[in-house]
Amino acid sequence: MNRMFWQGVTEALAFAGDPHSFVGDFPKQAAVLVLLTEEVSPQVIYTLRSKHLNQHAGEVCFPGGKWEQQDSSLLATALRETHEEIGVASGMIDILGVLPARATRSGAMVQPFVGKIPADCRFTLNHHELEELFSVPLAAFRKGLQVRTDIFDHNGQRFRIPAYLYKNFEIWGFTAGVTSELLSLLYSLPTHSA
Repeated sequence: MNRMFWQGVTEALAFAGDPHSFVGDFPKQAAVLVLLTEEVSPQVIYTLRSKHLNQHAGEVCFPGGKWEQQDSSLLATALRETHEEIGVASGMIDILGVLPARATRSGAMVQPFVGKIPADCRFTLNHHELEELFSVPLAAFRKGLQVRTDIFDHNGQRFRIPAYLYKNFEIWGFTAGVTSELLSLLYSLPTHSA
């Protein structure tokens, strides 16, 4: 993917917030990292959580998790959790920006960060937390992976969120909402070619 595309992504994400502005206590907050591979046809990295976990068992998610006291920021949370879950060190990730924070069904606020990794990045899965890691080409979303629209009610508001299916992986709920927001941003870029 050309440099202008990545510059456009970074500039578009700048309107959603500052990834370095989060400091302090975040006891009911979490962060995820939406990873894009730097290649001609970028891909989005997803994980499938283990079925034995207490929360989000068997669901497709982005790497990430709850803020912990040793985390200096929500970005630190996203980077720590990404390293713990899929073995990607923070030095391998170029943070491009943030998407708007979103509430989950459980009431946590989650800050999605967007980062770029090399196409040949190696992953080491934490098999206690994850069953699989898979990637979806951005171009596949453009061709039509949406299978339905889910409706969620939260705090008196109704949300319509697409659900996607890719090679037997169902992407729905919070993860699909973040994916949809990212896709809308990418498709609005004048240099878009994914």
